[in-house]
Amino acid sequence: MSSILTNSSALVALQTLKSVGTDLAKTQDMISTGLEIGSAKDNSAIWGISKVMESDVSGFKAVSDSLSLGESTVAVGLAGAEQIVDILNEMKEKVVAATGENVDHTKISADVDELKAQISSIIQASQFNGTNLLNTAGNAGITVLSSLDRDASGSVTAANITVASVDFETNLDLTTVDVTSSTAADASIATMETLIQTAVDGAAALGASAARIEDQNEFVTKVMDAMKVGISSLVDTNMEEASAKLNALQTQQQLGVQALSIANQAPQTILSLFR
Repeated sequence: MSSILTNSSALVALQTLKSVGTDLAKTQDMISTGLEIGSAKDNSAIWGISKVMESDVSGFKAVSDSLSLGESTVAVGLAGAEQIVDILNEMKEKVVAATGENVDHTKISADVDELKAQISSIIQASQFNGTNLLNTAGNAGITVLSSLDRDASGSVTAANITVASVDFETNLDLTTVDVTSSTAADASIATMETLIQTAVDGAAALGASAARIEDQNEFVTKVMDAMKVGISSLVDTNMEEASAKLNALQTQQQLGVQALSIANQAPQTILSLFR
């Protein structure tokens, strides 16, 4: 049946053209923004997952900054501790030399006093951003944010790395080193061994902490990279696929316009019935 009031063919062609136009606009938006899922209405489940992952990436960025700050703090303390070990070894040479009877104990004592002063200066100067791991004055160590752990229920807990101060100011009692005489120097050799071992142990502890923080920072960076790739695979546009789809939709749109034009001409054929 033909009707001059309702053109069913034109309605079908119009619906098809409208659907193609909607898909074309969406594809053009995907290409221009680079996002296949740019809002919750595109795919609420995937969009929600991606936003949680983006939040985690932001959190891990803060964790990485915390680890970098902690790594720098420990590195300064470690550099000071290693330098102190070298100075103590040099001081030990002076002490051993002072055990002789035919040496100038006054000059050796002056040298040892200078080395003691240098160690004290290093202890005080080995601070980063106000934190000194060689001196417990004002702090007993640092706590470094190392991770944000999300469980299956979605709860997030913070993990930390604690680095204790080695407190060389207390543990290295340099006043016990005496080279004013061969007898005193001889007694100070054992003291030097103890001081050197204390400094070595402290430097080793800081070195272990520095290595752990460095490894954790590297791991966090890899986690962030993996999460960014995961987010990309969820919401980013496949540009090759979108390009092919755009060309197809443009062709469909042209054909839809032609189909609508043909359908609109159908009522004109009814006039031939009245001639």
